[in-house]
Amino acid sequence: MRTAADVIIIGSGVAGLSLALHLQHYRVLVLTKTQFGAGSSLWAQGGVAAAVGEGDSPALHAQDTLAVSGGLANPDAVAVLTQEGPESVHELIRLGVQFDHDDGHLALGREAAHSLPRILHAHGDATGAELVRALGAAVQAAHWIEVVESTRVEDLVVQADRVVGVVARQHTGQDQAGQNQVITARAVILATGGIGQLYRYTTNPPEATADGLALAARAGASLADVEFVQFHPTALAVGSDPLPLLTEALRGAGAILVDDAGNRFMLQEHDAAELAPRDIVARSVWRRLQAGQRVFLDARSAIGAEFPQRFPTVFAHCQEHGLDPRHDPMPIVPAAHYHMGGVAVDLQGRTSRPGLWACGEVASTGVHGANRLASNSLLEALVFARRVSQDVQRCLGSHRIPSRMPALGASEIVRVDPGGEAADLIQRIRTIMWEQVGLVRTEAGLLEALQEFRDMAAAVAEPKAADVRNMLTAAQLIATAALSRRESRGAHFRADYPQADT
Repeated sequence: MRTAADVIIIGSGVAGLSLALHLQHYRVLVLTKTQFGAGSSLWAQGGVAAAVGEGDSPALHAQDTLAVSGGLANPDAVAVLTQEGPESVHELIRLGVQFDHDDGHLALGREAAHSLPRILHAHGDATGAELVRALGAAVQAAHWIEVVESTRVEDLVVQADRVVGVVARQHTGQDQAGQNQVITARAVILATGGIGQLYRYTTNPPEATADGLALAARAGASLADVEFVQFHPTALAVGSDPLPLLTEALRGAGAILVDDAGNRFMLQEHDAAELAPRDIVARSVWRRLQAGQRVFLDARSAIGAEFPQRFPTVFAHCQEHGLDPRHDPMPIVPAAHYHMGGVAVDLQGRTSRPGLWACGEVASTGVHGANRLASNSLLEALVFARRVSQDVQRCLGSHRIPSRMPALGASEIVRVDPGGEAADLIQRIRTIMWEQVGLVRTEAGLLEALQEFRDMAAAVAEPKAADVRNMLTAAQLIATAALSRRESRGAHFRADYPQADT
């Protein structure tokens, strides 16, 4: 069955939901491969960074953002992010987002590499869930939006160099997929999130399999900065997959990093100690783990008995794994957390392919460069969602498709897990990426990884699971870019080229 829409949005995180709400003059179809509102946004413990506090300014926020970017952030994009950020926050408040308050004022926390407190949180450490709740409720009430769940976009449809729709497949039951069908659209927007599941250790949910990056690459869209993968320094080192995140706000509240002898080691690594840029903290932890030590985040003195009230999400994760952070230091390991690179876009979110836009983590807007400032990611999704929607409206004008948009049909909401050969291939990809394309890279390791990826691709020409196809594509792109950048900068560290090019 062939269907049509004015706008197709692929993804239902903060970026996708915000985009849909801004496009009220069109028939909008939101496709999500899992359930509505799933994705990394829902899991985001960190807050929204914005210059809304007394003594703060967009200029100061921009200064902090540029300072950690390794010299690669686009100052114009950073100016857009920081200047338009406060209005995005106020828009969320008008929508019903319940940010935390202190004595009647917005409570502002401080996180790594911010010069002063400017992080808004909701329910302590459940900011992403609160944003998804409020945005999701508004989307469900919007008559112009149709959300179709359990639907995977297999490819973008390109005609005469323009993206004109998608090829989609809906899962109708456990391990049961429908037929591919073409859905045409006047505008297609990627809001598919990140790539965390490419790595053995990640804080990202199972659906973060680099789909948008692979879709864009196969459609011939330009990519940028794909070698820059941010590893969060403090994931809880337990046996789960993905690993629970220990939000940076813990260190902002005074939690410290200690080795297995109880030594606070970040004091000798950086003037800002635990609040140094994430890449510095992550590699400091990594070096000690590689040397056979264990590393812990110790919040006993800084937070102590207040932990359940101040950080209920983290507290619940710890309790689930037999830890009590009021009395126990929390074992940690770095984990793949955020992709600074992605589909190259301009300040309106346009890709190099007409008809295709990108927003959120899948897009490379230029605001992060080689290293992302904490809590700028949710802000980026919000600010650029409005910009993308404005540009789409300029391009489409006032015309809407004439007939009612047909639905793809109802389905049981399921997550289809690859089995057998596909599952084995995915685990092999994740292990190679962690070992050879992770926090510390070398030419020999990258070449070895690329050869293994080529061998896999040759052996499985038509993977049974789309995740394998997308993950192999993205893994080769990232490893190739990492091999080409013969320097160390931000989150990209080459042991054989440890200095940055001047």
